[in-house]
Amino acid sequence: MRKELLENVRNLHPLIHNITNYVTVNDCANILLACGGSPIMADDVEEAEEITSICGGLNINIGTLNQRTIPAMRKAGIKANELGHPVVLDPVGAGASRLRTGTAMDLLEHVRFSVIRGNSSEIKTLALGSGSTRGVDADLADAVTEENLAEAAAFAKEFSGKTGAVIAVTGAIDIVADEKTSYCIFNGHPMMSSITGTGCQLSALTAAYVTANQEHTLEAAAAAVCAMGICGEKARQRMTEQDGNVSYRNYIIDAMCHLTGEELEQKARYKIL
Repeated sequence: MRKELLENVRNLHPLIHNITNYVTVNDCANILLACGGSPIMADDVEEAEEITSICGGLNINIGTLNQRTIPAMRKAGIKANELGHPVVLDPVGAGASRLRTGTAMDLLEHVRFSVIRGNSSEIKTLALGSGSTRGVDADLADAVTEENLAEAAAFAKEFSGKTGAVIAVTGAIDIVADEKTSYCIFNGHPMMSSITGTGCQLSALTAAYVTANQEHTLEAAAAAVCAMGICGEKARQRMTEQDGNVSYRNYIIDAMCHLTGEELEQKARYKIL
């Protein structure tokens, strides 16, 4: 993984408009600051287009949907497309309810996304039109494993071809793919699933990386996933017997603040299919 992908984020300080869920909004803001980006959160339809216009990239997260924010998501996405800004979609819980699934499908119809990042069940729902997401968590039957890795990578490539977006399927093993190439990423720690927000943070982080590296969307998205996994590993190493999941969350953000391009190059663990 090229260190320049991280260094471009640090040097360019991309301003990212986040229409994200209120459970993790503070964590998303802090991970953006830690990586070198800058966050702005605005979800009222009256300012969605205006705020998008002054930002470099847009992150849309449907984790806490309501009828007030859905029109703002669509308007911001369309405006970002008009301006040529990268747009990331995090379809949190797609498959868990008709509202979530329908909103995600509507956004796919009206907005061109640079990256779509979700767990295996959420991505499967978008690709097939229905799914079996357990709340906001992936169904165990959809998990990516060593045994089905090639099949999962082929599925991500196919969905990328249909949408024109880089597809990031995250879990114990992560897949980041465009129509031709997939990065299978092995960074991370199981404890990352014990805290709320690592996925939301990763989507915000991905928006910063692709905004700072617009000519290399696939590689930038893969670098963001590797960076998040590396920070999960470093955070776990820092923990003592007295630390729990809240400390772990904070340690991940601290690790992102101190992550270097050299570390990204040296510690990224992946193979290309």
